[in-house]
Formats: sequence, structure tokens, C-alpha cells
Amino acid sequence: MQWFATPGRRPRAHFCGIGGTAMVGGARLAVEAGWEVRGSDNPLYPPTSAMVASLSVPVAARYDASNLDWDPDLVVIGNVLSRGNPEVEAVLERKLHYVSLPEWLKEVVLRPRRPVVICGTHGKTTITSLTAYLLDRAGLEPGYLVGGQPLDFAHSARLGPEGAPFVVEGDEYDTAFFDKRAKFLHYLPEIAVVTSIEFDHGDIYRDLDEIKVAFQRLLRQIPRSGWLVVCADNDAAAILREHAPCRTLTYGLTEPAAFRGVIGPPRETPAGVAHSMTVWHDGAPWAEFETPLAGRHNLQNALAALAVAKLLGATAEPLQEALRTAKGVRRRMEVFLEVRGVTFVDDFAHHPTAVRETISAARARWPSRRLRVLFEPRSNTAVTNRFQEVLCEAFSGADEVWLGPLYRGDRIPPDTRLDRETLARALTQGGTPARSTDDVAEIVRHIYNDAREGDVVLILSNGAFDGIYDRLRAAFGEKGCDGVGSVHRPVTAVSEGGKAPSRQSS
Repeated sequence: MQWFATPGRRPRAHFCGIGGTAMVGGARLAVEAGWEVRGSDNPLYPPTSAMVASLSVPVAARYDASNLDWDPDLVVIGNVLSRGNPEVEAVLERKLHYVSLPEWLKEVVLRPRRPVVICGTHGKTTITSLTAYLLDRAGLEPGYLVGGQPLDFAHSARLGPEGAPFVVEGDEYDTAFFDKRAKFLHYLPEIAVVTSIEFDHGDIYRDLDEIKVAFQRLLRQIPRSGWLVVCADNDAAAILREHAPCRTLTYGLTEPAAFRGVIGPPRETPAGVAHSMTVWHDGAPWAEFETPLAGRHNLQNALAALAVAKLLGATAEPLQEALRTAKGVRRRMEVFLEVRGVTFVDDFAHHPTAVRETISAARARWPSRRLRVLFEPRSNTAVTNRFQEVLCEAFSGADEVWLGPLYRGDRIPPDTRLDRETLARALTQGGTPARSTDDVAEIVRHIYNDAREGDVVLILSNGAFDGIYDRLRAAFGEKGCDGVGSVHRPVTAVSEGGKAPSRQSS
């Protein structure tokens, strides 16, 4: 993709929307590939602000046409941007070369490497991080791009050498304002992992059938010598198997899986609880593994990563040690505060299946403790009534539920908006006390005033939840609680040469 570069200098790329979790990873890959990189975004927030700052590239604090005056050879436009953005309009007016991030990855990063594309409704980020870590510990020198903050690596992306595996999170969400195809259709899979296929992204897809078609199109791009690695514990294998033009390996915790995990009893260790699993391949035992990652869904995630590593030639021994020490990804069952006998846990879950599995994992990890769940309806589907009934079942494993503010609820038509009050009543009538509120301070006051030693407070949000994390830290500090506390403030970006912030976005 050198046809656009100016002779005699290294290629220049401007990343519009550099604060997105995938975009900042892409910018890091460009820096490692020898490109000159700059970027722009709105004022941005922790924790991803540190990810952008660590790039040490110039980042503008707001979108403006003048940000493109430095004569970039290429503009990489994040999918958060749309028509009307001043930089988008400038790109079109000036006829600058522009691409989406997936297009750039395809041409610059993936073609000379061996793409391992991690797809599915659930578990993508964790499996991407786990797979990269296992391959790294097995000496296979992988590159990777994780759509989150991996705890086992310093950064969310690494280029890796040409010819090596490159593990990339394959999202079914659309690519850019000018390209409405699923992102994963750009990723040239040699190995594609599919964890599950459920309805999500109601702003992009009309129904589950449209999502199935997107995944079927992904399979058409796998070469005959490649692999589809698909979960046998749900409908994904049945949906996709007949469409795969390549070899197929099923994984899971149930009998039909060719790569099957048999869960053993958990074991107390000095570092915490270790969850054990014996892995069988084609009816024969392969190896025994332990992981600190709790929950049935994380054992499925580990199986997917192990299956990929085995297909790429890794032996069991280094994988056993790697999985035993793997930390996973930030904001996935992450304990962010323990104070006065109360444990506070952050998780990204927002789809009903993820909510149910995360609550189940918390139950398994803290079996005898009161589980108080705080949920922010924030994703484009969670804010609608598409999941109204199934959310009731998903939350039923909690001891108490609070439904927080509906993110940008005024933009959702009343007839399609999630009815939190009705959901709270249904939960309460079913035996799970629940309340809804638009006031995060009210939630914090209640959690503080009704706290008991041993409580586990599980926060489920794919966003900032109106600063609830810092509000809880402040509430349980020495000054007590007024329900307000401190909140995240935007970090001011700089125009040239300084450190830059980020936002909570993908």
C-alpha cells in the first residue's frame, strides 16, 4: 500500500478518532511499522487516555480541518466519525487518500502475516488477548491487536515479524461511515474463531439472520488450507459448519466438541482460586490446565485460545504455564477496589448472555457473599427493549440489582426504549430486589449506606457509568458519602508533540 507515499520520506498517516481502543492499537502498529503518525480526537478520558499518551505522537485536542495541514499521505478514519465532522469534510473536499482502520490493517499488517481472526458475539477481546499471550509464551512471536487493555502485555497491539501469526479481534460491527460491511470481512483469516452468534448491534442489523449472513461471508474468505475453530456449546457450529470451505475444529465443554474441556474442581492457591480443566482432542486426553480466570465462559475462552495454539504447532507444556499465569483483560471481572470488607468488580458485560455468564462467574468466585449488581444500559441494543424479557432472566442470579441511567435515552423512541421500571418490577416480583434510577449518586449512596462486610458489588457497563467508579472510591474513603464524590475529568490533549488522552470507545 505504498502507492500513495511521497518518495524520499517515510509514509505519513493521520488517525482521525485516535482515542478509540482499536484506533490507538492501529496507531501503535503504524509507529512500529515505521510510519510517521499523528492523530486527533475530542477531549478524552481514562483509562484509554494512557494508551494514547504512550504513543508519544502529536494529537490534536479537537477535530478541525487544520489538523490535516501537515500533508499526511493517508487519513485513517475511525468508525465513530461520520459526515459533518470537520476532518471528514476536509478529507472529501481535498480529495485526500483515506481508508478505514480495517482496510489499513488488511493492506499493511495482515497480508505479510498469518491472520488469526477472533470473532463472535461474546468473548472476542478475552480470547484475542489469551491467544496472543499463549502464542507469545510458546515462542511463536505473534503480533496482535486487542480491542481492550490486555493485562499480560504492556500495550494493546504489537506488530510482530512478517510470516508470524497475527491475532486480531474481528468485530461484526460496521467498518466506517463509507463502508457498512462488518470489520472482520477485511481481515484475510487463515484461522477464524467463532465463539457464538446471537443478535446484537440493533443499530446495524435488523435481525439475527442478517448477522448470520455476515458470518457466512467471513467463512468464504478462509482458504481451503485454513481453519474454522467454532464453539460447539451453542448454535454457532450448526449455523456455520455447512458454509465452511475449509477444515473445521469444534471446541467446547460439551460432548460433541472435538477439542473438549472437562472441568475439574477449583483449587485454592496462594494467588487465589485456580480453575482446572482437562482437555481432550479427538477422544484422547491431551493435557491438564489451570487458570485464575473464573467462570464457565472463561474456560470456553481458554479452550478457543488453546485450540488455536495447538493448530499453530504449540506443545502443551508452555501453554500450561502461560494459562496458569494469564491475567486476561482489563474490565473483565476486574477487582478495582477492596475496602472495608467490600469487593468492587468491573465488567464490560452489556448483552444478556454476557450479563448472565458474568453473574454466574461472580457466584462461582464468591459463592457465599451477597452479590449486588449495578447495570448501565449503554450499548445501542441494550438501551432498547429488544432484550427486555431476557434481561430479567439474566439478572436473576443476583441478590440485588440497580438499573442506572439509560445512556442517551432521549434519542431512543419511547416505543422502542428499554423500560427499566417494568424490568425492575419483574425482577422484584421474581425474588430479586431491583430498582431503577437516573441518578448515579442515588445508587452510590444506597451501596454505601447498606454496605455489609463481604459484599461483592459488580458493575456492568461498556462505558463510564457517569463516573461511578471514582464516586464509589470517594464514597468509601475516609470522608464518607454524599453520593457525589469525584468523577473522571477530560484530559486535555495537545496539538503538537505532547502526550495525548483517550476515550472509552471502540
